[in-house]
Amino acid sequence: MTHSQLPLDLSPKVSDEVRRTTCYMCACRCGINVHMKKGKVAYIEGNRDHPVNRGVLCAKGSAGIMQHNSPARLRNPMKRVGPRGSGEFEDISWAEALEIATDWLAPLRHEAPEKLAFFTGRDQSQSFTSLWAQSFGTPNYAAHGGFCSVNMATAGIYTMGGAFWEFGQPDWDHTKLFMLFGVAEDHDSNPIKMGLGKLKKRGARVIGVNPIRTGYNAIADDWVGITPGTDGLFILSLIHCLMKAGRIDLDYLARYTDAPVLLNGDPKSPEFGLQLRDADGKALVIDRKTRKLTPFDQPGVHPDLSATYRAGGITHRPVFHRMAEEYLGEDYTPEAVAERCGIPAPRIRAIAAELARVAFDEAFEIDQPWTDFRGERHEKMTGRPVSFHAMRGISAHANGFQTCRALHVLQIILGTVEVPGGFRFKPPYPKPATAHPKPHCKATPGGPLDGPHLGFVQGPDDLALRPDGSPARIDKAFTWENPMSAHGLMHMVISNAHAGDPYKIDTLFLYMANMSWNSSMNPGGVMEMLTDTDENGDYVIPRIIYSDAYSSEMVAYADLILPDTTYLERHDCISLLDRPISEADAAADAIRWPVVEPNRDVRGFQSVLCDLGARLDLPGFVTEDGSQKYRDYADYITKHERRPGIGPLAGFRGEDGTQNGRGAPNPEQIDRYIENGGFSAHHIPAEAQYYKPWNAAYQDWAVGMGIYDAPQPYLFSLYVEPLRRFQLAAEGHGDRQPPEHLRARIKQFMTPLPHWYESDPEGAQGYDVHALTQRPMAMYHSWGSQNAWLRQLHGHNPLYLPTAIMRAKGLKDGDWARVTSPHGGITVPVMEMAALNPHTVWTWNAIGKRKGAWALDKDAPEATKGFLLNHLIHELLPPKGDGLRWSNSDPITGQAAWFDLKVHIEKTDPPPEAQPEIPPQRSPVPPPPRDLAWKVGK
Repeated sequence: MTHSQLPLDLSPKVSDEVRRTTCYMCACRCGINVHMKKGKVAYIEGNRDHPVNRGVLCAKGSAGIMQHNSPARLRNPMKRVGPRGSGEFEDISWAEALEIATDWLAPLRHEAPEKLAFFTGRDQSQSFTSLWAQSFGTPNYAAHGGFCSVNMATAGIYTMGGAFWEFGQPDWDHTKLFMLFGVAEDHDSNPIKMGLGKLKKRGARVIGVNPIRTGYNAIADDWVGITPGTDGLFILSLIHCLMKAGRIDLDYLARYTDAPVLLNGDPKSPEFGLQLRDADGKALVIDRKTRKLTPFDQPGVHPDLSATYRAGGITHRPVFHRMAEEYLGEDYTPEAVAERCGIPAPRIRAIAAELARVAFDEAFEIDQPWTDFRGERHEKMTGRPVSFHAMRGISAHANGFQTCRALHVLQIILGTVEVPGGFRFKPPYPKPATAHPKPHCKATPGGPLDGPHLGFVQGPDDLALRPDGSPARIDKAFTWENPMSAHGLMHMVISNAHAGDPYKIDTLFLYMANMSWNSSMNPGGVMEMLTDTDENGDYVIPRIIYSDAYSSEMVAYADLILPDTTYLERHDCISLLDRPISEADAAADAIRWPVVEPNRDVRGFQSVLCDLGARLDLPGFVTEDGSQKYRDYADYITKHERRPGIGPLAGFRGEDGTQNGRGAPNPEQIDRYIENGGFSAHHIPAEAQYYKPWNAAYQDWAVGMGIYDAPQPYLFSLYVEPLRRFQLAAEGHGDRQPPEHLRARIKQFMTPLPHWYESDPEGAQGYDVHALTQRPMAMYHSWGSQNAWLRQLHGHNPLYLPTAIMRAKGLKDGDWARVTSPHGGITVPVMEMAALNPHTVWTWNAIGKRKGAWALDKDAPEATKGFLLNHLIHELLPPKGDGLRWSNSDPITGQAAWFDLKVHIEKTDPPPEAQPEIPPQRSPVPPPPRDLAWKVGK
C-alpha cells in the first residue's frame, strides 16, 4: 500500500532581493538584512557579517517592518489652521512649507539669531544638526542628552576620557567578574546580551546593582537591590574598603593617573588645590628614582605617589594624599552607609573583597609587547579581569555626576580600565576633556556662531555668559547654575522660553523630540506653556516648527510640520564625528540608505536642512556663487570635510576609495558602503589594542585614522581640576564670580574628588516612596508603542509595588492606587513584585499614550490603562521660599533628575481609565485600519 502526500515546498522563496542597512529601532545600530519582495519590505533579519550584532537581532529590530508600515506615518507637510494643540492642519506642498520656514527664520538670522531655539531628539546626526545651527548663528542648540545621559558621559570624559556604552565596553572575552549599575535594557541590548552569554558560558560572575530585578539583573549571579540615589554612597564605601585593605593597583595609579600629581596645599593661596605645573602647563610629579620635580610625561620618569614638594613656603602634596584623607575616614565605612543604601555592611565588605580577589588574585598576562608614552617598553600586558558597566539608572539623579565619577574612580584604583579583562574604550575614544572644544555662545546678526555650541569647560572663563553675566543660552547651559552641562538642557527649553528667562525667543524648532508628552517633566504644564497666550492674544512662544516621521503627541502643538521619512527610506550617517558603531578593537561607522522609496510626500529631515540652509544663505551650505552646496544629505555625507581629508565617513576615502580615516572625498563612497553591508570597520593593531591613552602604537594609529591630528597621551583625572577652579571662584578668587546665592552650592557640590550628597528634592517631605521608570527591552523611543508587534509585548503598564507596600496598603494585583507627589497625582493599576527594593515602585517608561496620537484606536490600552510617571515630576523643584526658580537637575551638569521622584500611595476605587485623563487630540493622519495586516508577494 502506498501513501500519497501533498507536495510541500520546504524551502520557499523568502525574497527577491536582500538590501543590507542599519537598524534604527534602538541605539545599538545593528546591521540588518532587509528582505524585499516586489519592491516592498517582506521581513528583517540580522546581518551576520556586521561587527555590532553578528546576526543577532532583538524584537525591536525584527519589528522594524511594522515601524516602516505604521499607519501613524505623516503624509505631507502641514500648516496649522486651528488653535495650537487642536491638531487642525492643512496639507501644503514642500515649496510652501520651505517658504514659510524661510520667511520665519531669515529675519531672525539677520537681526537676532539667538531667537531661534533648535533642539533635536534621538537622532544620529548631531554633528550635522549642530553644524547647521552653528552656521545659522544661534547659541541655542542641543540634543536629548541633557535629560538622558550627560552625567554619565561628562563624568567619564572629565575623569578618564570616555564612559560606558557608546564610549566603551567590557572586555567580554577576558573578564571574570562583571558588575553593572542601572543599565537600561533597551539600549545597546544585543551587544550586552551577547556579552552576557559569553560570560555565562565561561562561568564568569555577574553582579547587578539596581533597585529593580528585571532583564540583565534577573540573570545576575548576585542582585543588589539598592535604594535609589545611593549608588555613589555604596561605590565610595567599596573604595574605602579597597584602600583600607591596600587592595588597589599602586603601579597603575602611579604610571597612568594623576594620583602622583602635586597639588597646592596652602589654604590662603589663590591656587589652593590646583595642580603644580611647569611653564608649558604640564602637571608635575616627583620622580621616584631621581627624587626631582619633573613633568609627568618625561622619558624614564616613575612618579612617586607619596612624595611632597615644598616651594615658596607652600607644601604641595600628591592627589593620592587627598584621596586617602577623603575616603579612609568614617563617613564611607560600610557600617556608616548600610542603612541608607539598603545593603548590609557585611555584604558591602564581601563585594569589595570579591572585586579585589578577582582583580589581583586572578590577574593574568598576555604575551604582547607594547611601548608607553614615556618610551618604556613592556613585554607583556597585565590583565585585571573585573569590568563595570552603567547607564541612566545612576545618572538621572541630582547627585548623578559625582556618582558616575565615583564609579570611574573605583575602576581606576583597581587598574581595570584599558587593560585585558577590564573596560575598553571604543574609537574615537579615549579623548581627554581638554581635547574637546569649549562651548561657544557669541551670536552675531547675519553671521555664524563663533564656534561649537557644546563642549567641556575648564573653568569659569569658559561659561556661556553675556557681558552682564546673564545666561547666553535659553536653556541656561554652561552657567553658574549648571556649569558643566556638556549636552545642554533640553528639558528646560520650553519652560524657560515660556517664562522669558533669560530672554524670549521667536521660534522653537524641534526634531523628533516628543516634548509635549514623555520627553518632558510636567507634560501637563508643558502643554499649557505651548498653548499659552499673552495679553494681546499672541502665543507666548510665537512659532513652533516640528519634524517627525509619525503622528506623535507633539505634532498637535506645531505651527509647521516638516514630515520625516522612516529609517528605511532615507540616508543616515553613523559617524566617527558623532556616535559611531565602533568596537573596542576597531573603528567602525555605518550608513542607512533608502532601501525603499517613500510612498508619501515626505523628506529626510537632514536633506530638508540642506535645502533650508541654502535658502537662508548659511555659510557651509552654499557655494561661492550662492547656490545650494549639498543636493541632499547623501551629497553632504560624501562631499563634506570637517577638516582636510576628514569627513563624516572614515571608510573608502580617496578618489579611488582605498583610503581609510583620512583621504579626499570619494564620489562613490556611499555605494561602497552599500556593497560592504552598510558599514566600514578598521581594526586596531594587536600592539595597540589595550592601554590606549598611553600606548604609543595606538596614538599613532589614531592619528593615521584622523581621530587625532597628533598623539595626545594623558593621565586619568581622579582629581578633576576644573571643579576646583569653580570652587575657587565661589571662594572669591578670579575675575569671573558666581552670584552670591550660588556660592555655597558650588563649594558644596563641585568637589574635585567625587563625593556623595543626598539628592532628595527639598519640599518632598511626607512622600516616602521612591518612584522610577525604566525602558523595557522591547521599547526604545516613544514610537515603540505604536508598533503592532511590540504592542503585544507591552500593551499597557502597571505600577509595580514591592510586597511590603502592597500588604501595607491592602492592595492586590489589578487594584488601582492614587499616587501623589509634591507636584501632582495619577491613578493607575498596580501589580506586586517581590524582587524590588522595599522602598521603591516603578513602571515601564513611555508606554502610556494620549488619545488621538500615533494612529491608535481611541480605546487602545496604551491610552486607557497606560500612564506616565512624568505627570508627577516637575522641571523645577518645589519652591524654597527664596523667590528663585531651581531646576530639578544635577547642579553640576544640569541633567534632569528624573529618578529623584518620591511619592505617596493609597488604594482607591478603579476609575474608568487611568488618571489624569487628557482630552483626545485630533490626528492629522486617518484613523487606523480595523485590521493591520498585509502580505508581500505570494
